[in-house]
Amino acid sequence: MQRRDFLVTSALGTAGLAAGNTPGGVPEAESAEAEPQGRATRKILIAGGGFNTAFIRYMAQLTGKRRPKMCYLPTASADSQPGTITFFKNCAPLDVEPSAQNSFIASTAQALGWDEVFLNVDAIVVSGGNTLNQQAIWKAQGIDVVLRQAWDRGIVLGGASAGSLCWFEEGTTDSRPKELTVVQCLGFLKGSHSPHYDAEPGRRPLYQRLIGNGTMKPGYACDNDAGIYFEDNEVKRLVSTRAAAKVYYVSIEGGRVVEKVLEPERIA
Repeated sequence: MQRRDFLVTSALGTAGLAAGNTPGGVPEAESAEAEPQGRATRKILIAGGGFNTAFIRYMAQLTGKRRPKMCYLPTASADSQPGTITFFKNCAPLDVEPSAQNSFIASTAQALGWDEVFLNVDAIVVSGGNTLNQQAIWKAQGIDVVLRQAWDRGIVLGGASAGSLCWFEEGTTDSRPKELTVVQCLGFLKGSHSPHYDAEPGRRPLYQRLIGNGTMKPGYACDNDAGIYFEDNEVKRLVSTRAAAKVYYVSIEGGRVVEKVLEPERIA
């Protein structure tokens, strides 16, 4: 299969682009900003949950490289070793060069700077876990700045759960005690996000309530096993690895919360 096959938009996405809109009728002005010409295409692939081999395969294809370097960044999981092992297992069937970069490090053992690590790979997969702690550590370490540089250079970014939420301006998180709350994130992707939309009962009503009362900006929700591929801030393709998994755009129309169901394409 040639690379152009991997980058083709879905029928839904193509129709939206032809009309000057993103899929689901989302106004382009709401999701995109003017971009200078001559820069690399900025790419992010997210999933609501379950960034498995199929998502990693698609991410590898998006790099356009024959054997892409795929780096796993498990900050949100406190550099969980089982999570890292799972990532390597998911990469095993693929023609990729996997690596992992911990955030809990010592200078005596970490010979390379963050820029030397993250700007010399083709894709970065961010783990799930505690988004609030992830954001605090990235900012303290300066990893957030390097991730922005990676995005601007066309290095493919992505992940599920905390690994999807982190790229948006804001979203709902279980990172604090007692209840789901709002977390502010990197803001590469405009608007808000809710992962695990079908898997955790509190996600849907809270997301709709926060958007409805103006606390949170409109945005995208993803079921587990469903995701979105963005170029810059434009939705290019909706994908899933499970038939029932959907993507949603939640906004305000006529003073009411409207949830638009967006049908993804299956990937394997």
